[in-house]
Amino acid sequence: MKDEADGIWRRDEIESPCVKVCVVHSEARLCVGCLRSLDEIAGWSRMTPEQRRAVMADLPARRPLLAQRRGGRAGRVGR
Repeated sequence: MKDEADGIWRRDEIESPCVKVCVVHSEARLCVGCLRSLDEIAGWSRMTPEQRRAVMADLPARRPLLAQRRGGRAGRVGR
């Protein structure tokens, strides 16, 4: 859709949550930047707006999956 006011083409779809920190957490299998799974990232451009909204709504609940400590002394002594 073209915005007649400024002549810039705009898309009517939800934006990507990508923050350009593309590192996959080895255990959770989620990107530590945007919290999407590899399948969600790969299929983002083919998702419907409703599917994208559903993923976006689920992202905040995924943050705790990455907040767990993975090592350090507690990990070595089996606490």
